[in-house]
Amino acid sequence: MTVKTAFRLSVLACAALTSSALLAEPAVVFDMGGKFDKSFNEAAYNGMEKWKKETGKNYLEFEVTNESQREQALRRMAEKGASPIIGIGFGQASAIEKLAKEFPKLQFAIIDMVVNQPNVESVVFKEHEGSFLVGAMAAMASKTGKVGFVGGMDIPLIRKFQCGYEQGAKFANPKAEVFANMTGTTGAAWNDPARGGELAKAQFAKGADVVFAAAGGTGIGVYQAAKDSKKLAIGVDSNQNHLQPGTMLTSMVKGVDVAVYNTAKAHKPGMTVLGLKEGGVGYAMDANNASLVNADMKKKLEAVRADIISGKIKVADYMADNACKY
Repeated sequence: MTVKTAFRLSVLACAALTSSALLAEPAVVFDMGGKFDKSFNEAAYNGMEKWKKETGKNYLEFEVTNESQREQALRRMAEKGASPIIGIGFGQASAIEKLAKEFPKLQFAIIDMVVNQPNVESVVFKEHEGSFLVGAMAAMASKTGKVGFVGGMDIPLIRKFQCGYEQGAKFANPKAEVFANMTGTTGAAWNDPARGGELAKAQFAKGADVVFAAAGGTGIGVYQAAKDSKKLAIGVDSNQNHLQPGTMLTSMVKGVDVAVYNTAKAHKPGMTVLGLKEGGVGYAMDANNASLVNADMKKKLEAVRADIISGKIKVADYMADNACKY
């Protein structure tokens, strides 16, 4: 091979890379906790992998490990011509809003927050509805009448989970006592299993025998503590029943995987809201928790689910006015 030929091949290779980058392949930026957090980010990863398997195409990805990386990662994807660029988690809202203005011809999306730009798709969930259901299940399963909640970062979205859970528990048992703790006030709160375990054990010491964790990777410590203490736990976002079979009462699942898959497949600017009616939230049943949820509990839960969908039961949304009013 001559030097000239090698040079030509090199130029052609670079051109091919450049053109492929501009073919608008999707990109996803996972948030704190990483794509294998067994929860929120991993659900998004599963959605992208499904898209990849079905289409045979690739996508760009980046895992944020500190908050300053969000805008950098999103910008890098935009400069490569990726589209749609999907930000996983509310924390990416400001960066996506900024870049959506700078790159108006590209498509952006955000999961769990609303960004009002013409080229952005915003997908949010009615977490309070799903949390109401698992709260009711927790109260039904509890032998002490005391249940717990461990949140990740103390933000309105997690208070939304807590408030829905509390309402559901008190709906099923008006005398139920609900203990609640947040892990922290920074992004590190999503990935601190040791602290999650400590908080869960403190709630068990007060008499709680079921605990719901809405805390990303921190929840892994909560579930382990529940197993060690012979108590019950409730997972979040993904179906986490398999993590501690026989300990996991259920999981409050969010259709993050479906939302991400749909966005990668067909971007739709504007806001999409997914609740019980749309199949966007719910509770998980499988072989891992079948022995913990009897037929009577399931019958009652399905009746509650139907009443929420019909509007007969109105679940207060903490984020409506930053307060748990019910």
